[in-house]
Amino acid sequence: MQADLERSGQFRGIDPAGAGALDETSRPDLSPWRQKTADSLAVGSVTRLADGRFDVRFRLWDVVRGQSLAADGFVVVAADLRLAAHRIADMIYEKLTGEKGVFSTRIAYVTKAGTRFNLWVADSDGENAQSALASAEPIISPAWSANGRQLAYVSFESRKPVVYVHDVATGGRRLIANFRGSNSAPAWAPDGRTLAVTLTRDGGSQLYTIASTGGEPRRLTQSGSIDTEPLYSSDGRSIYFVSDRGGAPQIYRMASTGGEPQRVTFTGTYNISPALSPDGKWLAYISRISGAFKLQVMEFATGNVQSVTDTTADESPSFAPNGRLIIYATRQGAQRH
Repeated sequence: MQADLERSGQFRGIDPAGAGALDETSRPDLSPWRQKTADSLAVGSVTRLADGRFDVRFRLWDVVRGQSLAADGFVVVAADLRLAAHRIADMIYEKLTGEKGVFSTRIAYVTKAGTRFNLWVADSDGENAQSALASAEPIISPAWSANGRQLAYVSFESRKPVVYVHDVATGGRRLIANFRGSNSAPAWAPDGRTLAVTLTRDGGSQLYTIASTGGEPRRLTQSGSIDTEPLYSSDGRSIYFVSDRGGAPQIYRMASTGGEPQRVTFTGTYNISPALSPDGKWLAYISRISGAFKLQVMEFATGNVQSVTDTTADESPSFAPNGRLIIYATRQGAQRH
């Protein structure tokens, strides 16, 4: 819980040395915590029940006002103890900031070890990773559905890029796009019923939509350029994508039903991999700057762009559901993270 809260950048933990045992059942002496300059205090307990499950409880105190702010608990099996801690961290975060926490959400990523590729689903902190797919051929572009129950991804197991949808709970999957040429860059519509994809079935990389159950795709773009990396806005009305129609890769926006695209990025000559904040106020993307690939964030209201990392090989940004955090891949030394 403490690691979750501190990783958000909104909290700083205080050394509890000398505080003694604390739980959620009694009112603590808050004076020592005021002296430690604490604003809030979370206390709780974990009790193993006769059936082997665990009763996890907590209470949150306002140290300054001396008031109880929240209290709750969960009865979970041992395998869900981490999830219970993440949920409590979410409750504390929301109570103190007024915004939803994201610690009980999950991340998806791909690793390569030797000649084996693995698609992993893990807790938001990278722990408790479970393999969703292992293959001797590359796996790329994992994309979550809005409800977090399904993952779309591209697999090369047929020796060409093919789009699948994977059910996280059951492990089942279904083939979505295996047309002539390349099938890539899946992106979910907010309602979960449609995917935007990049296909070369008619020659050249163009954008299409296709039902999340598969079927015949509908073409969205009609250009002689490379159009790829589609991304739906949170209201489903717009699609952002990357195109070199202006001579170099830039990010464009058009209606989700198709139509004339409007250019969005103008800072820099090479901008790819768009990601939108859930509230639609921010655009994250990767820009090539003096040979380095840097994560940039644009505020739509002002058009201001800022570089937010000190690394030089950034890729694949994605906003957390509350818009406060961005996860991305980068290279540090010889390793990608």
